[in-house]
Amino acid sequence: MEALWFAIASVMVALYVVLDGFDFGAGILHLFVAREDRERRQVLSAIGPYWDGNEVWLLAAGGVLFLAFPKVLASGLSGFYLAIFLLLWVLLLRGIGIEFRSHVADRMWRGFWDATFALASLLAPVLLGAALGNLVRGVPLDEEGWFGLSLFDSFSPFGALGILDWYTVLAGVFALVAITHHGALFLVWKTDGPVQARSRTAAARLFPLVVGLWIAASAATLSVAPLLLEGLRARPLAWISSALFLAGLATSFLARRAGRDLAAFLGSCAFLLGLLAATAAALYPTMIRAVPDAARSLTALNSAASPEALEKGLYWWPIGFVLALGYAALLFRLHRGKAQAAPEGEGY
Repeated sequence: MEALWFAIASVMVALYVVLDGFDFGAGILHLFVAREDRERRQVLSAIGPYWDGNEVWLLAAGGVLFLAFPKVLASGLSGFYLAIFLLLWVLLLRGIGIEFRSHVADRMWRGFWDATFALASLLAPVLLGAALGNLVRGVPLDEEGWFGLSLFDSFSPFGALGILDWYTVLAGVFALVAITHHGALFLVWKTDGPVQARSRTAAARLFPLVVGLWIAASAATLSVAPLLLEGLRARPLAWISSALFLAGLATSFLARRAGRDLAAFLGSCAFLLGLLAATAAALYPTMIRAVPDAARSLTALNSAASPEALEKGLYWWPIGFVLALGYAALLFRLHRGKAQAAPEGEGY
């Protein structure tokens, strides 16, 4: 039962990264691929039907942890308090930037909120990537399962741990580039005209960076968490997931070159899903890794709620999951086709 809920939590996080990731990427790029107000409203129209619904998956992941692994949630919230506070502000500023920009038809007003939206969209994947890097690298858990970290301390591989250090910053930069590439492919699929052409160019330029940073992040991960390699070797699910993200990475490149825009975006989705799934499979059952004493780690086995709670949760989780998936599918169906800028005064 614990393994099932570990998988459910991993799925929630992966879906959040894939779905909210494309509007993060679009937000990062919109100052570059859209150079006038109408083009920027076209970018916002492309993500407008989805961005707030996509954030539901983050709440769903938190809900799963609250139900199934409350000790992991409590330890993570307290230990990463400052980073989570920053992430919440970033998410708030993204929403405010989208909603407020067209309230006043003034160039300076719109420029300010466009810049706010871009900066918030840039910081979000960096913070989320650094958070995943902390879980892989490990944190100094005490005997009762609690920890505290400063935002940064030393960027030396041999220095004191911080939320941001050489490894977690590398993980954050890799997440930033991969998400920006993901957003570029989404805009190639959902827009036309100059915005689509510039997004295609951005995707082509970002792809080598994605590959290079993935190789660097993988080598660094094996350095800070060598046991991860043993998990990859021992678990067939990790092999399958690794094959999925490699196939997705290749598809995103080949399909983009062939002009198959939807296939390229789906390839990017498969890359992100497979990468996160392979990481989760290799880490199982560890959820918060303790360093230097791995015996203190919080795992799916020693941090799970009671068997009765896990069993009863399975009665309700499938209903919510199907409803959320159905809603997302309905949105994509209702808003199929290329996004166009709304007329002035009608939003964004």
